[in-house]
Amino acid sequence: MLRRLSGGECNLSALAAPLKMTFPAATKHVRVLEGAKLVRRRVVGREHLCRLDAAPLKEAGTWTEQFRRFWEARFEVVDSILEEMKSDESTHRRSRP
Repeated sequence: MLRRLSGGECNLSALAAPLKMTFPAATKHVRVLEGAKLVRRRVVGREHLCRLDAAPLKEAGTWTEQFRRFWEARFEVVDSILEEMKSDESTHRRSRP
């Protein structure tokens, strides 16, 4: 649903159709997304129009990026240690009679 809404505002029925969801199931799903502040819905007559609010996704991306950088640095250290161990092991094997 979020991917579909990234293209712009969409009618709830049209939004649910490719997912083979009933209107009530789609409504429940949209309510959860509204609760997460990812989707805004407005009702015009009998039509429910939904649109994406990407700001919370950007915040989540920024937050997770900090952890990605942290863990990448740690994995680089582990890689260096493993390479050093391989090198030491290789040198040790060659020096044996």
